[in-house]
Amino acid sequence: MKQLIESFPRQIQEALEIADNATFKKSDTRIENVVICGLGGSGIGAKIVANWVQSEMKLPVILVNDYTLPAFASKTTLVIASSYSGNTEETLMAVETAHQNGCFIFGITSGGTLKTFCDDNGYDCVIVPGGNPPRSAVAYSLVQLVNYFVKMEFVSIDLMNQIKLSISLINEHEAFIHEQAQLMAKFLYGKVGVMYGETKYEGVIVRAKQQFNENAKFLLWHNVIPEMNHNELVGWGGGDERFATVFFNAPDLHPRNARRMEITKETIEKKCGALFNLYPKGESLVERSIYYIHLVDWASYYLCELNQVDIMDIKIIDYLKDELAKI
Repeated sequence: MKQLIESFPRQIQEALEIADNATFKKSDTRIENVVICGLGGSGIGAKIVANWVQSEMKLPVILVNDYTLPAFASKTTLVIASSYSGNTEETLMAVETAHQNGCFIFGITSGGTLKTFCDDNGYDCVIVPGGNPPRSAVAYSLVQLVNYFVKMEFVSIDLMNQIKLSISLINEHEAFIHEQAQLMAKFLYGKVGVMYGETKYEGVIVRAKQQFNENAKFLLWHNVIPEMNHNELVGWGGGDERFATVFFNAPDLHPRNARRMEITKETIEKKCGALFNLYPKGESLVERSIYYIHLVDWASYYLCELNQVDIMDIKIIDYLKDELAKI
């Protein structure tokens, strides 16, 4: 896992090279909405990209992390199936329904049943390098999703350019990223983690939660501002020093949310003591998101070392899949 985290910038570059060589068919029917199906390490790229495109893309984008599609899915729906292994059962069942409904389908995978399904039915499918844990392959889904949206003319090429810039950004700040990641791991060690940020960074924060869950065997929860100001903030009346609260700051917060964050920090600090503030590098939402992804990946690695657990162990997920296979 250490080597996979180290290779993140190279994975982005490799994903860009795959994207440069990819060509896709366009739908004969006007696309009116987009549904992206995926779970875990395969699905989180969709959530992050949905945050990136929401200020530019004119079509609604819905994420499906389950077996079923929304009832509106039809011939005017683009369904993107993202499964790193190509064998995620929820995604495969959802895309089969999409096929039956006449949806326009696109796949992102390293192989497996999803590749066979796309090949058999004439659907475009971009193939990425396989064989690693899905959580270590997020660069591939991020780049391929953005590239597909660009080539379908849903968003501008600017997003791809920002992804390219992120490579030099994280390489330039690698030493500082490690420093911050180690401090973050020490801050979280032995506590219950809590992570907050603005809504546009929710995909990044969910990714952080997933990485700490899987890599460090560490429980935490997350929420976003302003939503948590309408409910969860009251819950901090019962907060105490068991909780280690991390704030994902950014220079592009809505002015009202920036003030909300200040007030939220003041309130929580009175209950749990010290807070941990993260500040990103980068000139765009995309660059800052990728910077945060890399920093958190390292923090989850360092917390794994502190917790003295096996970073690769996902036996409980394997057990769950084995039990489901009996049905």
